[in-house]
Amino acid sequence: MNQHSAQHARSWYAASARASTPYPVLDDDLIVDVCVIGGGFTGVNTAIELAQRGLSVVLLEARRIGWGASGRNGGQLIRGIGHDVEGFARYVGRDGVRYLQRAGIDSVDLVRQRITDNAIDCDLRWGFCELANTAAQFAAFKQEQDSLGELGYAHATSLVGPEHIRQQVVDAGGYAGGLIDMGSGHLHPLDLVQGEARLAASLGVRVFEQSPVLEILHGPTVEVRCATGSVRAGSLVLGCNAHLDELEPKLSGKVLPAGSYIIATEPLDELRAAQLIPQNLALCDQKVGLDYYRLSADRRLLFGGACHYSGRDPADIAAYMRPKMLKVFPQLADVGIDYQWGGRIGITANRFPQVGRLKQHPNVFYAQGYSGHGLNVTHWCAKLLGEAIQAGHSQGMDVFSGVPHMTFPGGPALRSPLLALGMFWYRLREMLG
Repeated sequence: MNQHSAQHARSWYAASARASTPYPVLDDDLIVDVCVIGGGFTGVNTAIELAQRGLSVVLLEARRIGWGASGRNGGQLIRGIGHDVEGFARYVGRDGVRYLQRAGIDSVDLVRQRITDNAIDCDLRWGFCELANTAAQFAAFKQEQDSLGELGYAHATSLVGPEHIRQQVVDAGGYAGGLIDMGSGHLHPLDLVQGEARLAASLGVRVFEQSPVLEILHGPTVEVRCATGSVRAGSLVLGCNAHLDELEPKLSGKVLPAGSYIIATEPLDELRAAQLIPQNLALCDQKVGLDYYRLSADRRLLFGGACHYSGRDPADIAAYMRPKMLKVFPQLADVGIDYQWGGRIGITANRFPQVGRLKQHPNVFYAQGYSGHGLNVTHWCAKLLGEAIQAGHSQGMDVFSGVPHMTFPGGPALRSPLLALGMFWYRLREMLG
């Protein structure tokens, strides 16, 4: 799992990354407007937003830029925020719900714009399909499509019945239909976050790697201490997500690190790849322990899923994931697995991301807990943090903060086992159907 190594996980992404710019270790005492902790999508894009607004920024990463989930995730750029924003109407009102629904769409366009405006080469391809495991789920896709139309969704969507799935979407049985969305897609996440870090540096952000934070001293000026240097700043941003640990105890209990795993096959020939996923879409099903998969730029099948809440990772990820892949694609029994890796994603109790500031320390801001929608939502939250820090207020951040931030029960020792037990119940209910 490489959870302690200072280098990137031995993933297909790390093996195929176009460039890996090294950044120095912090070895000085610096004074800036804002210190950002975390070199993933949240931290890097917050640094970009702040630098574009004229603020001086230091970005601290404990290992390498994109070391965590930002550089090893499924690479699926999918619209949406949270799992059921309609359910938050009692907290944020109907206007707030509509804002969140639009943010789920506009956040993908924000990533699109960042990539195109800055010519970041990251294998971006458009096209995604949600796959229904049951007839009821497929029926709900029609309602989802109608809702997108009411929101003014500008991209093409189409429903595919079960009789056409194999020919049009994916050569796999057992799906009850799908919803194709050409406004979502897939990309190489490590290339994206490293390209964005280079953009941040070009804007004047001082980026430091291998610089884990040892201590935070709160006050009107925040002091952040590392082993060989420190940063004093008027504002602090915590963008650590699943790797926050106990750096800020007021936040760590609100996000649970969950393990997710990916295997990459050997490259498939052109004909076989085209038969497997005819339109080269990113795909994801609707199970509690969902499967997500897509083709890489060199025609490997990247197959992921198996979210683990127990805190224990498989000893052999390929041996664990390959049967899951063959259950969907038995025709790949003769195909080898070239890469296997995992990582932690940040899960919140209500599956809704958290962005705001600490009540006890109002110059400390944070964003975390994307619960599987990190690629787009990180960029949106970074935009809100940039607004709030520069202008002192962000209406969008107020909407997000209106949704209560729940703390997992049980303390550090019991959080994972309790959630694992709860997820087992949901899976059992799903199987009994």
